Amino acid sequence: MMHYATPDLTQHPPRSPRVKLGGFVHLPRLLDKTRAHLAGKTGEYVWNCPLDKRFFTFTGIEADAFLAMVRTGRSDTAMLAWVRENLRPTRHQVEIEAWSRWMENMGPGDAERHGGFAEQIAKLAPQRDDIHTNFDRLDLDDYVSFGGHG
Repeated sequence: MMHYATPDLTQHPPRSPRVKLGGFVHLPRLLDKTRAHLAGKTGEYVWNCPLDKRFFTFTGIEADAFLAMVRTGRSDTAMLAWVRENLRPTRHQVEIEAWSRWMENMGPGDAERHGGFAEQIAKLAPQRDDIHTNFDRLDLDDYVSFGGHG
């Protein structure tokens, strides 16, 4: 059974990066990864990876400050309130939603990243032709990593 207060990412994946909290994509996944990091149960997941850093850059929140607040045991709702209070610069909801749409549609980027992206798809699900975005690849990787067949 999953226990979201102390997720064990060696047993199940974090929430999809598509899941939103307060309009922010990736925030629930980041919370799962942070809680698992604090519990020493991240498995193959990397805390403060490039995707996490995009969230921190957009919000202006320092990773260490976020980690310290999660360490207090705050709920998702309380963490969302804290994120909103600490946005630098202040962000309007329309900006948050535009950023989230951009994140949802973002591809791998430069030629080197495209190569790695293609290698991952070839390894996870070589017959798939519908994996276009980073979120598509993350969802596929999470699924296959825990026994699914791509």
